[in-house]
Amino acid sequence: MTYLDAWDVRRGRIMGRTEHKGGIAAFDRLVWQVMTKEPYASARRVFWIVDNGSDHRGKASIKRLQGRWPNLILIHLPVHASWLNQVEIYHSIIQRKLLDPNDFENTAELALALNDFEHRYNEIAKPFEWNFTRQNLAELLDRLDRPEQDAPPLSLAA
Repeated sequence: MTYLDAWDVRRGRIMGRTEHKGGIAAFDRLVWQVMTKEPYASARRVFWIVDNGSDHRGKASIKRLQGRWPNLILIHLPVHASWLNQVEIYHSIIQRKLLDPNDFENTAELALALNDFEHRYNEIAKPFEWNFTRQNLAELLDRLDRPEQDAPPLSLAA
């Protein structure tokens, strides 16, 4: 079983689904689940920020998805940059609040728990306060480019 989800950055809401297995068809069902509902169906542009998973990687995925959903704009994060994707914050919340300890009897029970958690979470949902700025990113990249002894400490906004 796999859990697929989309995070609405503006509203702080999650839209997810469990599937028997991942892959292109499962991801396309998630996209359909989101893109057929308002406000996404009538939005001028809907940005999908994705990692480089095989079900939505490369130009073929852009062609496939934008062919079906002309207002969908697929943005691929750089490799090893999943920390820039806010849905990863939600995944860490699921891990801490639901999955640890892992004491589910079977995958059906886990799927129900994920669905219930999503519904409860959306009742109190609000956008994450993203405070990593362009300046923070520039400082981080500069620091990573320098030898360790020359790099000043990184300052992050709180």
